[in-house]
This record gives sequence, C-alpha cells and structure tokens, in this order.
Amino acid sequence: MKVLVIGGGAREHALCRSLSLDPDVNALYCAPGNAGIAEVAELRPVDALDGEAVARLATELRADLVVVGPEAPLVAGVADVVRAAGIPVFGPSGEAARLEGSKAFAKDVMAAAGVPTARSHVCTTPEEVDAALDAFGAPYVVKDDGLAAGKGVVVTDDLAAARAHALRCDRVVIEEFLDGPEVSLFAITDGVTVLPLQPAQDFKRALDGDEGPNTGGMGAYSPLPWADPKLVDEVMGSVLQPTVDELRRRGTPFSGLLYAGLAITSRGVRVIEFNARFGDPETQVVLARLRTPLASVLLNSANGTLHDEPPLSWRDDAAVTVVIASHNYPETPRTGDPIEGLAEVAEHDAPDAYVLHAGTRREGDAVVSAGGRVLSVTATGSDLAQARTKAYKAVERIRLDGSQHRTDIAAKAAEGA
Repeated sequence: MKVLVIGGGAREHALCRSLSLDPDVNALYCAPGNAGIAEVAELRPVDALDGEAVARLATELRADLVVVGPEAPLVAGVADVVRAAGIPVFGPSGEAARLEGSKAFAKDVMAAAGVPTARSHVCTTPEEVDAALDAFGAPYVVKDDGLAAGKGVVVTDDLAAARAHALRCDRVVIEEFLDGPEVSLFAITDGVTVLPLQPAQDFKRALDGDEGPNTGGMGAYSPLPWADPKLVDEVMGSVLQPTVDELRRRGTPFSGLLYAGLAITSRGVRVIEFNARFGDPETQVVLARLRTPLASVLLNSANGTLHDEPPLSWRDDAAVTVVIASHNYPETPRTGDPIEGLAEVAEHDAPDAYVLHAGTRREGDAVVSAGGRVLSVTATGSDLAQARTKAYKAVERIRLDGSQHRTDIAAKAAEGA
C-alpha cells in the first residue's frame, strides 16, 4: 500500500511513525511534513489547503490512501476533491467537518441526536453576548464559532475578558461551565460502523497546575486509571454512534476520525466539543499503545468497509507525551532556534522513548524550531509512573534555547493509579 499523509505537525509524525511500522505499507509520503517526519516518510511540497494540488500529488504518487491530518484542510473540503479523483481518503467531507468547523452546527447536531452537552447560546450581537454571559454566570465559557487552532476558547471568571473575547468573534457560542475532569475519546468511522480507540487526557494550560493561558495542548497520557471501565461503552452509546447516525440521516455521512472532547461531570458525561480529526497531543499516546496495524483500519474507513475490521488490539503499556514549546508560546512564539539532543534520545532512550516533531525544519545539518509547539517527547512504560520517568528523562536531553514544558503531565494519575 502507498500512503500519502497531509500535514506537518506532531500528529502527522505520530501517524507516519505508525504507518511506517505497518508491514502493509511499502511506500509512505508526507506533504509538507517536517524535519522529523523526513526520517520515516518521503516529503513532498504541497499547499495542504488546495484540494486540487493534493489530489494531483496523490495521483502522481499513485497513492492507495490519503490521510488528511489537520482540521483546516478538512473544513476546506480537501477530502472531497481527493475522493472525486477516485482515491480513497481518510477524513470527512467539508460538510461533515463542520462538526468541528462550526460550534453552532455541532450543537445543532447534538440536539437532534440527543447527545448530552452543555446548555448554550449562539450570539452575533453585543446584546446577545451580554444576555448569555449574564444567564450562565462565572466561570464564563466563550467559544469562537469557527476554527481557531486551539486558541478560540476562553474560560475565565473575568467578565470583562469573557466579553472582550466574545466581541472579537463574528459569531460566538457561550455556554454553561462543565465541572469534572476532561477526557478525549477518538473513534474511527466509515459513516455507519464506529470503532472507538482508547481514551486519553490532555493538558491545555501552558503552566504546571493548569495555570496560564490555553494552548493547543502541552502533553497527554493514556490509559486513564481513574476512569470508569464502562466509559468507552457509555460514550459509544450516548455520543459517538448517535452523532454518526444523525449525520448520515442528514445526508452528510461522517467518515474519518470523530474526536469527542468530554467532561465527566457530577451529572454524567457531557460533550465539550467535537473535532473532525486526530487530536494533538492525544494521538501521540493513543497510537503508542495501538498494536493493530494502522493502514488497513484507515483504508476500511475510507472504503466504507469498517465492519470487516476485527476488534482493535491494544498494548497493556501506558504512554505519556510531554510537549516542548518555544520561547513565549502561546503568545508570540520565537522560531529559528537550533534543537540539540535529538540524537542522544535516539541513542539512549529508544525504543521506549522517542521524539515526534511538531514545529521543526531542517537548515543545513541543523534542525531548528519552526512553530509554537516544537516537539512531543513520547514514552511508554509498564505503568504511567514508569512512562513519565522515561519521558522526562528524554526531555532533559533536549536543548532548545528559551523552551518551556510542563513538569506535571500525568503526575496525579500516576500517583493515584
């Protein structure tokens, strides 16, 4: 099988790493990729938002499967153009990807499907914003209706800050605050059959103790020793299958990766948001634990034959990912700084710990930072405590001027396990 992965972050590096280990994959390409992905896949240039360019590249490579990683190309309808060219593609149509591209659309689907979620108001005027903020009270939860690369959500007790964020958005969803821990649960679907993966938890805040601004994610771990063993079955029945069924009923079947961001509240499971693709950094830990070869699962999703796929097989190991971010992330991250220590991790810590590249590029013989989140250091161990130890040992080998990382990823879960 020849596989083309679209994107260039740590999620795509995790996907490419898994696909490169799959015996069914004899050629692997990534466009545009990054310095780390280049070690496991052949890189090709492409504008990921240009569906015609992606389809041309896939045709030229004679790809048997295209995997669209990021949300922006999916919402832009890139998967539709590739499908129209007769090439199997893992990723939803532009219409179905509105589940992530529009918070208001997602709320409408959930209401029709009877999916439990936070009460909310969609606002387009200052008067509507003020009424909604007053109705729900603090903590205020304000979400830009469109894609915002992980920076469109503000949760704050500060009314002025909540109002200011809302007024910067053309259309905004204001909703009640959901108490309780958050869980990410991915499911692969072909629009009919739904195959859940293992749950993970990520860390959105920049600083230890969940302090600081929201980010795209500073780390993750899996499994969740504190979660109810029946959680996956419950979410399948109350969230994932009803959502897939409702989208099919509307004539916009969802094929690809359905990501449910959940709050385990005092009143039960509630959906915080849906995403239409693998989440970052949760993908790094979920795929680290997946024993089933990945390519056939993704191809069955693309071809509508997921019912042929046997149950997924998982390693007993735990996995932890720690994100190394550049100076001043998430505000105005600095780029262009050299990264050292990558070879030392490969020499001393592999295969239990390895580095997935997020924002990197090669300049001559050097690898330099090229984004806010630069690296995802991922490790597996017999339990979370061991996986944490291995991950942070590898983190200590990395040298990037001004970089930052959280020191408490999976700490509470490891202590309570």
